[in-house]
Amino acid sequence: MALPNWFVVVVLGIVEGVTEFIPVSSTGHLLIVEHWLGAHKSDLFNVVIQCGAVLAVLPLFKERIAMLLRWKEPVSLTLNLKILVAFLITVAGGLVIDKMGIELPETVQPVAAALIVGGLLFLAVEFFMKGKPVTGEITWAVVLVVAASQLAAAIFPGASRSGLTIIFAMLLGANRVAATEFSFLVGIPTLLAAGGYKILKGLKSGAQEDWVLLGLGTVVAAVVSFLAVKWLLRYIQSHTFVGFGIYRIIFGLVLLWALLPH
Repeated sequence: MALPNWFVVVVLGIVEGVTEFIPVSSTGHLLIVEHWLGAHKSDLFNVVIQCGAVLAVLPLFKERIAMLLRWKEPVSLTLNLKILVAFLITVAGGLVIDKMGIELPETVQPVAAALIVGGLLFLAVEFFMKGKPVTGEITWAVVLVVAASQLAAAIFPGASRSGLTIIFAMLLGANRVAATEFSFLVGIPTLLAAGGYKILKGLKSGAQEDWVLLGLGTVVAAVVSFLAVKWLLRYIQSHTFVGFGIYRIIFGLVLLWALLPH
């Protein structure tokens, strides 16, 4: 028996909200859940609920955003410039990827593999950085690696945009809190720009959507995203990312096991 559309939309909204900024890959989780529910949604649907999840976290960064708006201050000007450079590199690379016709695979195997590799990377970086000096400063090397990580996540489902950007920023000496905050500050305009581009592209191509259900999914994703990010920002104050690494490895192995003939 087919599941009610509203139920499917609510479930996908919850999954998007939980996973968009937590380093476990929202794209990969949405793909997996859509497979399980037998309800493949359009790219337009996924992009719109993603924008809802992104917009919902803005109040959590109101103090930092207020600081960035005082752009004439030297510290604000520098951080704005670093966010802008990472954003522009990502946009330029994203347009190249789009023009080349590179699309995310819609099969489970690459998601499972990326989850496992990403999980192992989390464990390796946390082990390597243990006891190493870290800083709250975002260097230009971090800016470049964050931009590159966002592009990599756009190609490999399951890689996790937030996961890659945070872990490589940490590898270059940024502390956990600074790496996470910068990942979010760059991710917000990047995801909204990508979302706006894909929405316009989808509408121009005549994409049809049930706007009531789309609105429901967006609201659910926004509420859940706000709660998830609020929790994560508290969590990283006193915890490592080891737990996320273990989760990714276990989930990836379970997915591979589920694909084996039984």
